[in-house]
Amino acid sequence: MSAAAPGKAAKPQAGAISRADPYAPKGFSLTLESFGAILLALIWVLPLAYAVWAAFHPAEYTTRFVLSAPLTFENFARAWVAAPFPRYFLNTFVLVTLILCCQLVLGTLAAYALARQDFWGRDVAFVLILAQLMIMPDALIVENYRTLARLDLIDTITAIALPYVASAFGIFLLRQTFKTVPKELDDAARVEGASPLQVLLRVYVPLARPTYLAYGLVSVSYHWNNFLWPLLVTNSVESRPLTVGLQVFSSTDQGIDWSVICAATLMTSAPLLVGFLLFQRQFVQSFMRAGIK
Repeated sequence: MSAAAPGKAAKPQAGAISRADPYAPKGFSLTLESFGAILLALIWVLPLAYAVWAAFHPAEYTTRFVLSAPLTFENFARAWVAAPFPRYFLNTFVLVTLILCCQLVLGTLAAYALARQDFWGRDVAFVLILAQLMIMPDALIVENYRTLARLDLIDTITAIALPYVASAFGIFLLRQTFKTVPKELDDAARVEGASPLQVLLRVYVPLARPTYLAYGLVSVSYHWNNFLWPLLVTNSVESRPLTVGLQVFSSTDQGIDWSVICAATLMTSAPLLVGFLLFQRQFVQSFMRAGIK
């Protein structure tokens, strides 16, 4: 077969012609789907846009949209001095780090055992772990509070973290990822004399880095925003996270200043927004490659 002449595009072969997706929306369905996506995007972004507007403008402009309104950082300064935010940020950082480290260690060991180890009751254990996904954490609040009260851990960061140190979702996600790793790599490592723990750390964990990143973002965002359980088990500034500390701005004794509230909300949510913007591509790709069919 002669090569195509320079400057002329090669004709596509018959078998290489891509077929159109028969389930792709067309015509009015495509228009309706696009309109729905735009509407959902607006519903999601409007509260954030209002918070940004109110935080960077004087209080008299919180209910008026005037393009010539002056910008100000006074709302952030007032919010910063109204509550001990440095302590709240430290407590929240320690809390989410402690929970994430425990979840990754316990989830990795449990997922590896469920994916590659043969032992009696393995399937039953996995079913019980999946059953935990159907139990809302709020249903266990009373019993968890009683247990921590007996252990004399109320009003500590440990009390907030203990009910979440193991995650059924994390175990399931890592198990599905580990099952996609070829067993030939496992066998080759064992032939080289590697122990099961070395196989886990040198073969499975490096290959599951995208999954660890995706799960880490989910875990940090959930526990950064968790409110009800920290509210119940904390009574002092020394152990309160950011979400509980924000309630100081809900006092109606002297009226509610929405500009200060929006500034405080932006300060507490800024780390999550920055993290998501930086890792959004890895976040989406990680779940696509996590092995969930």
